[in-house]
Amino acid sequence: MKKIVLLVTIVLGTGTLNSCKKYLERSPLADILPTDPYKNFQNFQGFTEELYNCIPQNSTAQFHNSWNLGEEEFWTVGETRLMMYQVDQGNYPGWSNTLYSMFGTNAAGAGNTDSGNKGQLWGLSWYGIRKANLGLANLDKMIDATPEEKNLIAGQLYFFRAFFHHCLMEYWGGLPYLDQVYPADQIVKVPRLSYQACADKVAADMQKAADLLPVDWDATTAGKTTLGNNNTRINKIMALAYMGKNYLWAGSPLMNRSSTGSATYNAAYCKKAADALAQALQIIESTGRYSLAPFSQYRELFNTWNAGGKIPGLKEAIMLEGLSGATGRFRYNQVNDYRPLVIQTTGIKCYPTANYVDNYGMANGLPIVDPEKADPESGYDPSYPWRNRDPRFYNDIMIDGEKCVQNGGAVGNNEFRQYASLFTGGLFRTADGNNKVWTGYLNSKIVAKLMNEFDGYRENNTFVLSLMRLSDVYLLYAEATATGYGTPQSTATGYALTAVDAVNKIRQRAGVANVAAKFLGTTTDFLSEVRRERAVELAFEGHRFVDLRRWLLLTERPYTYKKAIEFDRALPNAQVYADPRNAKVNNYRETVLFERQLVQRHYWFPFLQSDINMYSEFKQNPGW
Repeated sequence: MKKIVLLVTIVLGTGTLNSCKKYLERSPLADILPTDPYKNFQNFQGFTEELYNCIPQNSTAQFHNSWNLGEEEFWTVGETRLMMYQVDQGNYPGWSNTLYSMFGTNAAGAGNTDSGNKGQLWGLSWYGIRKANLGLANLDKMIDATPEEKNLIAGQLYFFRAFFHHCLMEYWGGLPYLDQVYPADQIVKVPRLSYQACADKVAADMQKAADLLPVDWDATTAGKTTLGNNNTRINKIMALAYMGKNYLWAGSPLMNRSSTGSATYNAAYCKKAADALAQALQIIESTGRYSLAPFSQYRELFNTWNAGGKIPGLKEAIMLEGLSGATGRFRYNQVNDYRPLVIQTTGIKCYPTANYVDNYGMANGLPIVDPEKADPESGYDPSYPWRNRDPRFYNDIMIDGEKCVQNGGAVGNNEFRQYASLFTGGLFRTADGNNKVWTGYLNSKIVAKLMNEFDGYRENNTFVLSLMRLSDVYLLYAEATATGYGTPQSTATGYALTAVDAVNKIRQRAGVANVAAKFLGTTTDFLSEVRRERAVELAFEGHRFVDLRRWLLLTERPYTYKKAIEFDRALPNAQVYADPRNAKVNNYRETVLFERQLVQRHYWFPFLQSDINMYSEFKQNPGW
């Protein structure tokens, strides 16, 4: 047997050596022509697919992340690994080397493994821009394709080139707009444009994309191959909606100031925004491609549990963050961050600030003027601070006395662990040092109220941010129309909905009364309600930081505060647990936990020093 095995081995070995010699005489890629990736729709779409994997994953960076960088959240004290900590301290250069950051790539282990080695928002966007330009430069090689197929490819490429520029502009301002393939081994000295000049180029690409793309890929011949799996593919509505958002950003006070010196809305850009958003909404309403979810399904817009990895968003999500790894990235780790250690024994802890929760007004549509004082007009009473509130308040925010552990026996029938003990001196407010519930509120928008490890609720969660959903588009339209066309009662070109109608449409879905007449006399008064509506409807979805910056409010009180509530229970515990929304409290007050000391330079992120050292035309942002 040994002789037979040896003989076979020699024969096989000889054959293998001959085969290796023949193989090594030619390149493995010798049979692949430079035109092959682009020659037909299947190949070119395969090339284009990687751009979808470049869409930033704002809500995840390894095990934890902080994507709500405004005044809406208060994290564990001294947790320096979070981008939120760096923003609180004014350390914006930390975007590039902070471990749990949606922006950078330089910290050891900070790169998002689901996106390979391309990194987070900064690296992914520049990578995506170059790839889109490479595709556009090779469109002429797509010879074996129908006109429809050529349009689909070109439309996606134009969209992504504009989209990735927009992602960067939101944080760094005007950029060199890269619209061709530049040699990788040369420094091409492309100067930074003003924000508005850059936005004009984004808009031009978005218009090209809108002209080329369908409303629904399922209705195309090419889309039939992937029928039923086309929901997240770039379409005409996305292009129009992002064109409108891009124009509104260009017309907002921060961007207008950086471009023209005037810290006001630019009506011309806002009109363009309103018209683009109106066109998107007209198509949506006439085709039903997207729709507002009924409030009974509101939670499914943000997270799903035990649903087999179903992606949240329903028909309201227009564009989602990057989806790679979506079913596993909100389990064990980050999902643990939203409950105190006494019921969720791991995680970095994060709680809604009291001042942000104050944006949730009353069910009658009126705001809370002073949370420490009764207001006969709105009906707010600090002795009953959670009574008759906006229904979204009860969905998004967990209050004192709400049930948070289903199985009491699992926590030793300790009522202060089974029901949220958020009153002053309560277990949740005192246990575990820096991880205690500092603010007096818990988040129940992006995680379920029963989010604990004792009953398995931390498992099988799927959370995906909507980068844009339909309610956002209505609110963008309201702001753009009022500031572009002049009044809350104005409409955009060819569209019947007024600015105030758009806000009311979102409120009506939630069961909240319309904007009160006293806010409709001037655009300034109306905008105060638009800002509050965006704070409530889009809470904890990553919009607030950009909104505060573009409105030039980031450095202004009260937006610099992070506050907590303090109060005593005025009823027996059993009564509080039976009806926490109507529970009476004593000594209700708000205290300042932290105030950001931010100045004008903090409206824009700084560029990496290595980037601005490349050539003089690449200017650093002011103050850095």
